[in-house]
Amino acid sequence: MPSSKLATGLFSRATRHLSDIGPIRSQNILSSLRITTQSQCRAYTQSQRPRCTQNIQNMLSARSCNQFSTSAFRAKGRTMGQIKQRNSTGPFSWKAALLFILTGAGMVIYFRVEKARLERKRIAEMSKGVGKPKVGGPFVLKDLDGKEFTAEDLKGKYSFVYFGFTHCPDICPDELDKMAEIIEKVKESTKDEKLFLPVFITCDPARDTPEVLRAYLQEFHPGIVGLTGTYEQVKNVCKQYRVYFSTPRDAKPGEDYLVDHSIYFYLMDPDNDFVECIGRQDTPESASKVILEHINDWKREGRPLKTE
Repeated sequence: MPSSKLATGLFSRATRHLSDIGPIRSQNILSSLRITTQSQCRAYTQSQRPRCTQNIQNMLSARSCNQFSTSAFRAKGRTMGQIKQRNSTGPFSWKAALLFILTGAGMVIYFRVEKARLERKRIAEMSKGVGKPKVGGPFVLKDLDGKEFTAEDLKGKYSFVYFGFTHCPDICPDELDKMAEIIEKVKESTKDEKLFLPVFITCDPARDTPEVLRAYLQEFHPGIVGLTGTYEQVKNVCKQYRVYFSTPRDAKPGEDYLVDHSIYFYLMDPDNDFVECIGRQDTPESASKVILEHINDWKREGRPLKTE
């Protein structure tokens, strides 16, 4: 309550209680009471001033706290906005989406490669099935140095066998050019010259002596292994590989004749089992791709290879 209102109230109450006193005495008492009341009011005002000051300071402090709280609330509001903005893009960020896409693509590629590998393995196993003609088998021939060469010499590596003859006018040269390109492509990819063994077996042993074969094969690729033998030995190996040939049994070296034969490359695995047949429709690129797929399948399965 203000000091003026307090003094007026006290003075009015004192006047009512002194109405029965005489004028002079009442005047003296009222004067004394006015002075006392004013003194008390001033004392009351002075005693309340520190409290008022403290109240003002508290109010200013509270206002400062409200301002700080408002700032904190605004900062928190911005954080919530960022969260909402983040949530508006969905549960995944662009990094998570990219990782998801790359993982999915990798799985698709893996399953495609694995499916192709299993299909190649299935086809290779079918060629070994009961009741089906087996391609390849035991044989005995001679290499260009006159040494005996058998089917055991093909084991431990991938062999690429072709049947032909040196007097062939066009087909054999074209196929041997293809073989030379395949050899280089496979060698370049595997970094191993002994992992892949190209073999040329003549269907015309009467005219294709070791010397003739050596000179002929050198024109295409020095890595091709030439094999020949007697008529019966050649006939046996052609039978093992299911190769047709029409060389006369009693042909003489000086006679002029043509030989009809099957035109295929036979890819044999390190167990000397048939796995793939490459025909005239295949290019060096497609044939090399098939061969490398089989080689990689064999390595992936951890099976041994002989490269000596």
